[in-house]
Amino acid sequence: MMGYLKSTPNKDGFFGEYGGAELPPPLVPHFKEITEAYDRIAHSAEFVRDLRYIRKHFQGRPTPISYLKNLSDDCGGAQIYAKREDLNHTGAHKLNHCMAEALLAKFMGKTKLMAETGAGQHGVALATAAAYFGLECEIHMGEIDIAKEAPNVTRMKLLGATVVPVGFGGRSLKEAVDSCFQSYVAQADTALFAIGSVVGPHPFPRMVRDFQHVVGIEAREQFLEMTGDLPDIVAACVGGGSNAMGLFAGFIEDKDVALYGVEPSGTSSKLGDHAATITYGEDGMIHGFRTMVLHDANGDPAPVHTVASGLDYPGVGPEHAHLYRTGKANYTTADDKEALNAFYQLSRREGIIPALESAHAVAFAMREAKNHPGKTILLNLSGRGDKDIDYVTETYGFGES
Repeated sequence: MMGYLKSTPNKDGFFGEYGGAELPPPLVPHFKEITEAYDRIAHSAEFVRDLRYIRKHFQGRPTPISYLKNLSDDCGGAQIYAKREDLNHTGAHKLNHCMAEALLAKFMGKTKLMAETGAGQHGVALATAAAYFGLECEIHMGEIDIAKEAPNVTRMKLLGATVVPVGFGGRSLKEAVDSCFQSYVAQADTALFAIGSVVGPHPFPRMVRDFQHVVGIEAREQFLEMTGDLPDIVAACVGGGSNAMGLFAGFIEDKDVALYGVEPSGTSSKLGDHAATITYGEDGMIHGFRTMVLHDANGDPAPVHTVASGLDYPGVGPEHAHLYRTGKANYTTADDKEALNAFYQLSRREGIIPALESAHAVAFAMREAKNHPGKTILLNLSGRGDKDIDYVTETYGFGES
């Protein structure tokens, strides 16, 4: 699973200067157990066979690529395509790693899955995986996100998960991670903390990326079949960055393919009004790993804002920080207004309602298309917008007709 990337981390989990694992002593043996189990199991014929079966017969993979002709015509310039992870079971890319993490937990003899969630897609996917494998499930979610993403809270509960509201601090994704870590310490013997992105202590940035790389591998083959060539630009939204790393994995060694991560610039460049970590952040530590972080005046992780709950994290996956520092990928932003406009336009012009997270990548493609006539842009439509429709319509209406 790991031979396709030259930036595979070293034995301590560092991508260049980013990554690693700085853990409280009680958790060190548990993360060592996870690392050793993954290294042992990931390449076993049984694990790979079971995961392939699940992806084909339960998740509905491979997901297709769609040519967005109407949107391309509207924007002019480049032709826009979308990798349809919104058609993956549960409606987002998250199930790719959740089913694999649950399979790992079963191999390790664990009886419970635990996780944080922002937009709720990771929580729904993990609750789905827990139901499939007969495991308990505990999901920590900030109170603000619970209110914004009510449909996903309902789905998690229907799937049998216990949803733990997090009411301290910013009451969003960062605090959900804090809360879940605190709860996990007491349950680590029997539970697996199934981290929901390419973040956290080693081995999770590598492991989640490996489980998501199916997106990029499929997309590369499909795009070549559709067009006879590789895309000129590949783009995906970036919060923690799992959907982007999954797509990037298929093209990262192609010098003629430009990779773009699209961060949320919220309502302004003022600290607290955005969650654009690579764009405005600096090197630091968060949740047990070294990466780029948005800091407040006291040097602590800063409050963040974005219309998309799944992107409101003041850090970023360490591999993204490494790709940025080495120049292998480019990082830009889309603000709330651009994302909302993209949400409405993709819905109206293509019959596809995107997640607000994915709408940031759509906004980038719409903005950049006119600057690249004759070129192709492949974006990752990482999730569908069912979870967002109540929040968007109640807060912003139905957009312009």
